[in-house]
Amino acid sequence: MARQRTERPGRSRGGVRSVREDRGPVRYGPPAPDPGLPVLPELAEVLAAAAGRGEPEPTGGGAALRTAAAAYWERRGLPGGPERIAAAPGASPLLLALIAAHGGDVLMPRPCPATWIPQARLLGRPAYHVPTPAECGGVPDPYALLETVRRVRAEGGRPRLLLISVVDDPTATVAPPELVREACEAAVAEGLHVVSDETWRDTLHRPHDTVLLSPAEMCPDDVTVVCDLAGALTPSAWPVAVARFPDTERAAVRHARTLDILTALGALVAGPVAMAAAHALREPEAVTDRARRAAAFQARIAAAAHRAVLAAGALARPPQAGRHLYADLGPLRSRLAGRGVTDSLELEEYLTERLGAPTPGGHRFGDELGALRVRLGTGTLLGSTPQQQLESLTAVAPLELPHVAEALSIFATALDELR
Repeated sequence: MARQRTERPGRSRGGVRSVREDRGPVRYGPPAPDPGLPVLPELAEVLAAAAGRGEPEPTGGGAALRTAAAAYWERRGLPGGPERIAAAPGASPLLLALIAAHGGDVLMPRPCPATWIPQARLLGRPAYHVPTPAECGGVPDPYALLETVRRVRAEGGRPRLLLISVVDDPTATVAPPELVREACEAAVAEGLHVVSDETWRDTLHRPHDTVLLSPAEMCPDDVTVVCDLAGALTPSAWPVAVARFPDTERAAVRHARTLDILTALGALVAGPVAMAAAHALREPEAVTDRARRAAAFQARIAAAAHRAVLAAGALARPPQAGRHLYADLGPLRSRLAGRGVTDSLELEEYLTERLGAPTPGGHRFGDELGALRVRLGTGTLLGSTPQQQLESLTAVAPLELPHVAEALSIFATALDELR
């Protein structure tokens, strides 16, 4: 969780330091990486057609939304009926309900999505970070996981839940299947239930060359899968997320408890949004074409951004999915210190100002404040207008488009100044 730092003012354009309202507090937490694309017209038409519907969906989603979600997962090798699905207006309330329904202490990799830590702490649950291996983020090292579980229990804790993301935010990496298997088997052997966040699974940059294995394929009775549709299918302004529960009696109890909590929260999906989400989950050609083109563009633009990071002397794992990458500017610490940047909070402010786009520091994702890590979004590099964005999406050589080349130049220059 980001700490509040309002005692240290920010910079104004005139050189006079002034307090920034959004400095540090979690209530101003970073948004998910921006897709940088206009709303798909077909989805807009579905939403508009349902705009006259005044009532919300029932708790957990109506039959059409849940059926569409069940079919979406069945096409990905995870069969099951709509009775095992729960929907909520966004990933945050859904995750909050899941954590509350399972009880016990929560374990998660470091780094992890920015919303995970606040959800656990809001419920008063201890949250423990587990190191990830060198090759990827999102899934903890199995041996470190076992050691953490034993340590927590020795200290009187009750580890019950492991949160993972096989296609990761913030690192934009995909966990190798063997690591996923080992981590999940270790978790299940220790009595942990696994929540697998698969929000970004449809954003693989090279889907034919990347092996993606859902933990629910290996441990079907011990894994709940969560997907925020804003990852690849719907606009972030239309919040909806869905969860798929195992087919067991224990999971049925947790499903019912999750619905109770969503009811108490008033976390109901808006009717028109549910209609658009169900349409997207059925994956008509327009939706799949948009997702495929967006992932292909991001493969190119993220690779170019990654090259710029490395050329500046910083470090980053090669991005494999999503519309972001996670950079470690530790090698540039001395140059950053000369600019008044000594931790990730200050790095966030510095690069957000230089790049003109949200650039959340690693402290938002559970990394140490002193580590100079930052999530760099690439969606904003598509262009600043819907016309430019669509041109980027359909161009044969998008990196050669003037607006894309200019955006990449600004990105690279901001980093290159630190060498």
